[in-house]
Amino acid sequence: MAMLRPFDKLPELSSAVLLLVGSDEELMQTLAEAMLQEKRKFKISIHIATSLPLPSERDHLRPRIDLIVFMIDIKSKCSLKNVEASLAYVDARFFLGKVCFLVTGVGRVNCCSVEINAISKLGETYCSPVLFCELELEGVRVATAQRLLRMLQICAGLVPGFSALSFSLLLRNFSS
Repeated sequence: MAMLRPFDKLPELSSAVLLLVGSDEELMQTLAEAMLQEKRKFKISIHIATSLPLPSERDHLRPRIDLIVFMIDIKSKCSLKNVEASLAYVDARFFLGKVCFLVTGVGRVNCCSVEINAISKLGETYCSPVLFCELELEGVRVATAQRLLRMLQICAGLVPGFSALSFSLLLRNFSS
């Protein structure tokens, strides 16, 4: 059960790897499929995990991870607790622009179990952007997939002159 480190492995040419971490596997699979359907000029691999740490026996086979997306369901306190517990297994260097929090279910504010302030504080504590969406709606799912693909492209170093850290800072300043 090893800690995830961002620069342990060399990147592959014109490819990027995304790790989705959350308790709703079906929703993560739906988002992954939406991302794979989008047009892009680079190869992507999407891995799904319900929690961290990842199993260590496959450590030598694991590719370099360019972006980690922690998915929090606003209707489930268990979802937030799962993400908070998983954060302990992520190296601090990932929080230099290679992590974001994706909050789902925001279209049903009356069903919230998790306070928005707790999620915002999580983003501030880990210096990572927080994105809010409703993945059950196809249009929002497609827009979210496109946004995550662009973030992934930047985090993988496939956009010349633009780093993951500068993009993360831009996102944080824009939402403030």
